[in-house]
Amino acid sequence: MKNVMRFLGILLTAAILIGCLACVPASALSFECDVEQYSDSLYMVNLDTGMEVFSKEPDAKRYPAALTKIMTYIVAVEHFDDLNTKISIKQSCIDYVLDHGMSTSGVDWYVGESLTVTDLLYAMMLPIGNDAAMVLADNITEGDLSAFVKLMNDKAAELGCTGTNFTNPFGIHSVDHYTTARDMYIMTKYAMGLPLFSKICGTTTYYVNDDDDYPFITTNWLIDGSRGGEYYYVYATGVKNATTQEAGRCLVATAVCEGYSYICVCMHAPYDESKEENEQYCMIEAANMFRWAFLNLSFLTPVTKDTPVCEQKVDHSWDTKSILLLPEKDLNIILPYDYSKGDVRITPDNTDPVSAPIKKGDIITTATVYYKGQEFSKINLIADQDVGVSPILYVTDTVKGVLTSPWFLLAVAVVVILFIVYVSVSSSYSKKKKREKNNHSK
Repeated sequence: MKNVMRFLGILLTAAILIGCLACVPASALSFECDVEQYSDSLYMVNLDTGMEVFSKEPDAKRYPAALTKIMTYIVAVEHFDDLNTKISIKQSCIDYVLDHGMSTSGVDWYVGESLTVTDLLYAMMLPIGNDAAMVLADNITEGDLSAFVKLMNDKAAELGCTGTNFTNPFGIHSVDHYTTARDMYIMTKYAMGLPLFSKICGTTTYYVNDDDDYPFITTNWLIDGSRGGEYYYVYATGVKNATTQEAGRCLVATAVCEGYSYICVCMHAPYDESKEENEQYCMIEAANMFRWAFLNLSFLTPVTKDTPVCEQKVDHSWDTKSILLLPEKDLNIILPYDYSKGDVRITPDNTDPVSAPIKKGDIITTATVYYKGQEFSKINLIADQDVGVSPILYVTDTVKGVLTSPWFLLAVAVVVILFIVYVSVSSSYSKKKKREKNNHSK
């Protein structure tokens, strides 16, 4: 009995989960884009709606290089209650960075002094920042980098990054240190909600003290009008770029124009460290992707709450045989400027008749919204009017339903079988008694 109850419990749980999943809105949609692409993985999302507008191998395993420090930032900021906390810069941290073949970014100039957590965050996110990442990780886990890496992986799992595994807080290459373009978007979107992240990643030059001669300078030329040259893009607002031989060129970039904001993740664009000059392919690509989005995509309402979607049959009502189903609310989404109404199709998920009574505004079913055959959203469909119930029809249909239900028919079959068995047994018993009586008479 316990096993049966456990099995039923599992079935019930599964049914609930499936029901919940069916109500989760989809947002995946990749529009046609004629921008020349250099990265092997490319993922672009409209930040105003959370809607994906372009993707190219977003779930392929990629090496993140210094983009790793976005997760290092998350772990650090969530550890310190006060970002003005001062941390002593130890020579041992600088030695670790240099001994592992990594470059320093200026934190080494402050050995024997103290910097605030905020200073170190700027030092980590603007230049390469290996020394700053080391100082933060060393302080948080008291020199145990493996413990810090565990914090990074635990946070990635918590955020739902299913294609990510970190082995260090810097981004130095390891075959076991990887992520995906989609996961980098998830991490960056989360980080954007943390203190100072957007401000730091949108800064080009940071001075620890007013009299410093050597500030921390961004390597993201998209946002640096004085140093970026041809790579500078006036609408870019952040975040960070990275490069190694194995990772290639990588970039997470954001841009805002006329009320529209986008994030673009580019991973594994061409790079050859043996060449003295290498194009910043990700910066070229991201700027062109932003231009494409700002010029071609718009916030539109292809479906309004006053647009009938379909007609639904009604049971148990004398005077109403069907009702119209309307969207519960307007559907506001990002679409190409030149889309046509025929590109958007709405398909009800359930067309079975609905039983009265019904109140105007009741959610009757859900519908799937498609753009050129691509599923991208779910909406609720509601009744357009009140519908009263007919008690006679309701009782009649209920009785009819009971009489024709498989369980009722099964019950009838069982009763018939039991009756047959009873008659058979009774008949055999009577015959036996009759024979015994005849034998006794003789």
